[in-house]
Amino acid sequence: MASTVALIPAAGRGERLGAGLPKAFVDLAGHSMLHRAVRGVQASGVVEHVVLSVPTGLVDQVRTDFPEVTVVAGGAQRGDSVRAALAAAPAADVVLVHDAARCLTPPTLFVSVVEAVLAGAHAVVPGTPVTDTIKSVDPAGVVTGTVDRTSLRAVQTPQGFDFDVLTSAYASADADFTDDAGLVESHGVAVHTIAGDPLAFKITTPWDLRLASWLLADEARK
Repeated sequence: MASTVALIPAAGRGERLGAGLPKAFVDLAGHSMLHRAVRGVQASGVVEHVVLSVPTGLVDQVRTDFPEVTVVAGGAQRGDSVRAALAAAPAADVVLVHDAARCLTPPTLFVSVVEAVLAGAHAVVPGTPVTDTIKSVDPAGVVTGTVDRTSLRAVQTPQGFDFDVLTSAYASADADFTDDAGLVESHGVAVHTIAGDPLAFKITTPWDLRLASWLLADEARK
């Protein structure tokens, strides 16, 4: 049977959120975003092993909180954290990379990404159509054109890869990538898209956190 490992880089400071602590550890309706992200991965039923990369000073705490997963120290950049998690991961057929800040991602989306990789795609990303009108502007902020949005997608996580493909890409990476699909794409690997989910949005600002809290409260009332 095919095996899947999920990496969650969670060492970012999250300065735009302004919470005064690493973003993944910010409380969201009684649980940290990291807690919700891990439980979402586990609820999918398609992941055998989870690896977390967290700030060095929090490694022991996280190992206590999540004794069933592997926890390693992350790095200064996101790519460093993914590389550290990947090095600690057991070999598998599929590797997922998931943002802790997308902690409301439905478990079914993990299933869809894994299925797409197992069906033959070396790299898979979920995405949603861009609905806003997109303008290009010059340095002064003057509009220079309107971008055709029909071919655009807002990419989410989990992003899924053939394990050897992502490992090879990171082994030869000579720059930091904030998007793992962008890294493998730069190595000539075709990246396939599947339908994303609105709940897989990234909590980056205080407004995003308020929206996530409201969604959880609304769900609890049902």
